[in-house]
Amino acid sequence: MAMNRQEEMSLIEQAAAGDRLASGRLIQAHQASVYSYILRLSGRPDIAEDIVQDAFVRVLTNLDRFDPRFRFSTWLFTIAKRLYVNANQKHKPFYSTDTVDSWRSGGDDEPSAPASKGEQTTLHKNAVAAALQELTGEQREVVVLFHQQDWPISLIAEYLGMPEGTVKSHLHRGRRRMRRYFEEHMVRGLEVFSGNGQDEQGSEIER
Repeated sequence: MAMNRQEEMSLIEQAAAGDRLASGRLIQAHQASVYSYILRLSGRPDIAEDIVQDAFVRVLTNLDRFDPRFRFSTWLFTIAKRLYVNANQKHKPFYSTDTVDSWRSGGDDEPSAPASKGEQTTLHKNAVAAALQELTGEQREVVVLFHQQDWPISLIAEYLGMPEGTVKSHLHRGRRRMRRYFEEHMVRGLEVFSGNGQDEQGSEIER
């Protein structure tokens, strides 16, 4: 649910005052993006669901601490990220399908071409999830924020507390590593992380 900053601030004020409807709308507006973000980082749907639920509980009970000078989404993602780091100390990422395991094994039993568009979409999603787990933590988070969440480089740099040049370097290396994974495992038709039209040095990445 898209909303401008003024509408969002109005919802935050209403939710902080105890308006349950406003709280529900605030959750609805950000739930999908936070879940996708944590799912890509963790590789675990169960962990992502728990973290998102816990994150919104903490956010809604601490709305009085929100500083309106900053983006609400950045604050929410920061809380979810802290919860993820804590959860990551207890759980290891896993892959939800045998197909990904077969890619990793390097055997001859590679999956045949999907019979339907739906099956192909599922295979591609699983391949992206597996490839993301091949990255360093910094690379994975930058790639997810840039490509999936559509955050600009400047916002990613602010959120992660690193120079924009470092963010671009992580993005470039992460995408290159993912392309190599797709090539090694014969995963075809994936263009989401293929460079988005920028050159190999990432010099045109300015979003």
